[in-house]
Amino acid sequence: MKILSLNVWGGMLHAPLLDYLAAVDADIYCLQEVPRAVGTHSDWLTYRDGAVELQQRANLYREIAEGLPDHDGFFAPTARGELMDGDRPCHQEFGLATFIRQDIAIIGHALDFVHGTFSPHGFGPHPRARNAHVVRLYDYKTDRALTVAQFHGLRELYGKDDTPARDKQAAALVSLIGRVHRYGEGLLLCGDFNVLPDSNTFTTLGRLGLTDLVTTRGFTDTRTSLYTKQGRYADYMLVNEAVGVETFTVIETPEVSDHRPLLLTIG
Repeated sequence: MKILSLNVWGGMLHAPLLDYLAAVDADIYCLQEVPRAVGTHSDWLTYRDGAVELQQRANLYREIAEGLPDHDGFFAPTARGELMDGDRPCHQEFGLATFIRQDIAIIGHALDFVHGTFSPHGFGPHPRARNAHVVRLYDYKTDRALTVAQFHGLRELYGKDDTPARDKQAAALVSLIGRVHRYGEGLLLCGDFNVLPDSNTFTTLGRLGLTDLVTTRGFTDTRTSLYTKQGRYADYMLVNEAVGVETFTVIETPEVSDHRPLLLTIG
C-alpha cells in the first residue's frame, strides 16, 4: 500500500500538481490546504489577507477527484470565506481532502475540530480553526486493518514554537484518533503539523506509540525552493510498530507545492 501526504498550497502549481498526483498512483492521498468553490465557474480566485494576496485554484478538490477516478474522495472544510473572482466576491471552502482507492474498505471514520470550530462566514483571525480526519481501513490484499489520520496544524503568526493552543490541539488529536483506532492494529498520522521536531506535540503523540519517519530517517527539509523562510520542517508522517515500513521518502522533485510530498510504502 502506498500513502502520500502533501500540503497542496491551494493549487498554486495546478498543472504540475495534478500530473504528479495521477503519476504517483498512491492508494491513499492525505491532502491539506485544498480549496473548493462550488458556486463559481472560474479557474482561479484571489485570496487576500491583509498585505498577503494569493491566487488559488477555484475548484481544486473537484479537479483532483476527476484525476483519481478509482478513488473515493472526502472533503472536510475548516471554513468558508470570501475570495475575489475578478472584481466580484465569491465564497470558497478550504480544508482537508482524503482520497482512498476503491478496493480498500472504509470500516471506521471520525472527523472533528482539534482547534476552534467551523467558520461559515469568513476564515477568521489567526490562529484559525483546524480539523483532523481519521479513517479505519481494511486492506483485502494484506488481510488486515489500518487507521490513517491526517491534519493541518495551527499556524501561529509568531512562528512554530510550542503554545498552549498547540498543546491542546495535540491532546484533541490523540482523543480523536482514539475513537477509531483499535489496539494492536497499524496506525499512521501525517500532515502539515506546523511545528518543529522538538515540539511538545511529538511527546503527546508518542503516547499512541507513534514514531516520526521524517526526522528518524535523516530528512532535514520538507519545504521546496518556493518557500524562502527559515524553519524547513513542517510536514511529518508518524507510524506505530504495527505498520510494516518498506520505503519512505521526502520527495524533492518535481516541485508541486511549497511543501514536499511525503511518500510511504507499507507491506
